[in-house]
Amino acid sequence: MFEVLERGSIKVDLLRFKYKDSLTNIFNSLNFKIEKGEFVGLMGRTGSGKTTSMMLLNGLIPHFIEGEFEGNVYSNSMNTLRYRIQTMSRFVGLVLQDPETQIFGITVERDVAFGPSNLTFGKEKIKEVVQKSLKAVGLEGYEKRITSELSGGEKQRLAIAGVLAMEPEILILDEPTSELDPAGREEIYKLLSNLKKKGEVTILVSSHDTEEMLTYADRIIVLDNGKMIWEGKPTKLFQDVEETKRMGIRPLEIAEIANSFYKNSLLKADSEFINKNEFLQFVKNNLTSFKSSHNGSKKNNLTNYSPVVIETKDLSFNYQQKDSALKEMNIKIHKGEFVALIGKNGAGKTTFSKQLNGLLRPTSGSVLINGNDISRFTTAQLSKEVGYVFQNPDHQIFSATVFDEVEFGLKRLNLSDEERLTRINNALEFVGLEKFKNRHPFTLGKGERQKLAFATVLAMEPNILIIDEPTTGQDWDGTNKMMEMLNKLHMQGHTILMITHNMQLAAEYADRIIVFSNGKVVLEGPPEKVFYETEVLKSAFVTAPDCINLSKELRSYGYIKYPVSINEFKKDLLEEFIWKGNVN
Repeated sequence: MFEVLERGSIKVDLLRFKYKDSLTNIFNSLNFKIEKGEFVGLMGRTGSGKTTSMMLLNGLIPHFIEGEFEGNVYSNSMNTLRYRIQTMSRFVGLVLQDPETQIFGITVERDVAFGPSNLTFGKEKIKEVVQKSLKAVGLEGYEKRITSELSGGEKQRLAIAGVLAMEPEILILDEPTSELDPAGREEIYKLLSNLKKKGEVTILVSSHDTEEMLTYADRIIVLDNGKMIWEGKPTKLFQDVEETKRMGIRPLEIAEIANSFYKNSLLKADSEFINKNEFLQFVKNNLTSFKSSHNGSKKNNLTNYSPVVIETKDLSFNYQQKDSALKEMNIKIHKGEFVALIGKNGAGKTTFSKQLNGLLRPTSGSVLINGNDISRFTTAQLSKEVGYVFQNPDHQIFSATVFDEVEFGLKRLNLSDEERLTRINNALEFVGLEKFKNRHPFTLGKGERQKLAFATVLAMEPNILIIDEPTTGQDWDGTNKMMEMLNKLHMQGHTILMITHNMQLAAEYADRIIVFSNGKVVLEGPPEKVFYETEVLKSAFVTAPDCINLSKELRSYGYIKYPVSINEFKKDLLEEFIWKGNVN
């Protein structure tokens, strides 16, 4: 019987798809359906087929990206095999993971107007949708800004605005908030939620963020090796901590607490909680008191005895046609510190970091590396001391093979062939890319390209490493591996500066946190101090990890510790509290 598909719906009946010149199929029997008006989350490990499946839905595959295609894909009731991409784009909007691939205009307003102009919207209509879209993504007032000068998060907002301006009936977004700060992520998801509530659009979002998916998605589809291995309500998926881990998905912090209670016979399997209110109700019903007032151990404070390796004195910087991006900054970083730089998009984190290796030069003030004013050194000379890994790895990859990419910087160091080869092999082994040394870099996934960029810097053996958003777009397994590598370098004595919007990683790994806001440092100190300064964080649009917010809720029970990781918090709950009795 012929099935009539509703406008705004999606149906995938794909027998198989294989990229041109690939040896294996990306998909084998991929089947799913999304109803009009649904908000569906697409999850799974990096390389599971999420991005490829999204490119099926507007005809990029098979019309633009070649390969062996067998089956049918319907978007907005249209079979993608029968319609041109130009036609599909009017109804199906796709926001890619890398926003720079979708930015064409010199200025913000011209870029947002690009799509509607090609769809022959009228002049007044274009002006209307440009303003509406920019306001929706928080870029109102940015109309005349040069797109190349936007931060990574601002570019991500711009890419979303450009697609919204075409008023699609189906909106597909691949990691749309991966480069945004917590406040920015919330803004985007509230926007998507409002669009859904108005019945204006069907939404499919690929994401690694469990909290976002739990809060906003009606349904979750999980892919693995090109197949759908799970689908259902978010609450059902995230209650099962072991299952989410098996799928390569980061568990909810609340669910991890529930799981630890269950394993210690404090909770029945069928009464697990996955939100803050359920957790607090459980504590209220089952807790009697707190045992001790011991505050636990603090992280080592290297600033008491380690020499200063980075110092900025009254550092200021401004871009053309823009207010000061940095304002008289005075910062000291000590040898061997692991420092996390946090703050909203556009707060000055990346701009500050680029001052440290000469990619940008101060408008006024000075930067000292190991006591030397870097104004007397070139960026190439500074690269021996300060390694910099960009937020977008494609900004520093240009060679024909992985091996050549790592070797490029070493050729300038007058090393022997043996030493150069040793460094290349060590760097590739460290990041787990030794098997890909003869591959072209752009045949690698984005997560692997990030590791390659990391390897090119490691091979130079700098004592100071700056890494901008090292886990952007990484799945849970990839995030853990990246942080293990950074922690290993830290343990070896390297000084590390990490720019991140992942507050859990900052809290767990950093010795010190520096909070940026409007080009200034508004707060700094160890994680157990910084993340409990509620009002300052709020003013800087920073959201503390869940375990910290939960620990504050337990103050009325006499809890005075300052945990900064979920493992610390779970241990406290199990060891330090006196429970009324075995729950089950």
